[in-house]
Amino acid sequence: MIVRRLLGLEDVISLGQPGPAHDVRSWTFDLDPDGQDPVLGIERIQDAYFKRFPGYPRGITVPAVVDVPSGAVVTNNFPQITLDFSTEWTDYQRDGAPRLYPEELREEIDQVNKRVFTEVNNGVYRCGFAGSQEAYEDAYDRLFTALDWLEERLAAQRFLVGETITEADVRLFTTLARFDAVYHGHFKCNRNKLTEMPALWGYARDLFQTPGFGDTIDFQQIKQHYYMVHTDINPTQIVPKGPDTSGWLTAHGREKLGGRPFGDGTAPGPVKAGEEVALGHGA
Repeated sequence: MIVRRLLGLEDVISLGQPGPAHDVRSWTFDLDPDGQDPVLGIERIQDAYFKRFPGYPRGITVPAVVDVPSGAVVTNNFPQITLDFSTEWTDYQRDGAPRLYPEELREEIDQVNKRVFTEVNNGVYRCGFAGSQEAYEDAYDRLFTALDWLEERLAAQRFLVGETITEADVRLFTTLARFDAVYHGHFKCNRNKLTEMPALWGYARDLFQTPGFGDTIDFQQIKQHYYMVHTDINPTQIVPKGPDTSGWLTAHGREKLGGRPFGDGTAPGPVKAGEEVALGHGA
């Protein structure tokens, strides 16, 4: 959603959003009238998978790109989807779209992404779903070793790679946005909160306040998903009321590190009508 918005692809790639929870079969479109996606005419994303592969035996995951005429899933390869938006959809990007995956920085972006995915994006899940104390503590140590590395890196530079926002920033931000709301408590990633790591917290706020990032984050749905779906971790399905998210809009002071968020490009325009975060669900 972030990359689609930054590159201005809203008019060529429509967005269907399932509700925050799902059952054992798949994600459902319970936010839409009559519980049916208005473009595809289906109640479950599972239907689009079965249209491509009848009886598809693997996990029904989102995000997924669906071909509207056929109603069939094209891909659910989430790390490749955003790279494709940057490299394969160039004819449809808006004027002023930023270069999120510039050729001259790809090697470094790929290296950073690999460590961030393994140790942070996936690391919080290894903590949360660890089957033993030993496995949990190993995952916990690896996670916070990586966060300490990021804290040190971001104390000296505004963005993860180069002087502008890149694919690397998008991938880290999505985990940081969920850290205090979900991962700190629900997944036991509790050495400290994001708000207690000065560089990472400032960096996360800088991105959150950048058009295309914070305006895609629905904290209420994020909490509902994790706390309602993971009944093995939270059998009561009680969704916590906190934390207070108003701090996301406080001054971050990251401008002093230099850099230009969009490089030679421009910020995206207003959020597309109908895709706004519900009142009270953001910061």
